[in-house]
Amino acid sequence: MLLSELQNKNIVNMKDGKNIGNIIDVKINPQTGAIESLVVDNTQRLFSFNRNHNENEIRWNHIAKIGEDVILVNISL
Repeated sequence: MLLSELQNKNIVNMKDGKNIGNIIDVKINPQTGAIESLVVDNTQRLFSFNRNHNENEIRWNHIAKIGEDVILVNISL
């Protein structure tokens, strides 16, 4: 699967059913080459002036399922 394919999927939190945002980047472990986390743009916040407050990091082990149209995650924000 390509990063561009992941970026087109909605990310939904299984705990509350809310759309979390869009994937804007990934963090990769330089020693293993494995994806450690997804960096997600939090579209829910409208008036934040600090860029870091508009981003959430979702650890790879919190991803429950990657489907055709959606990525299901199990996190508390």
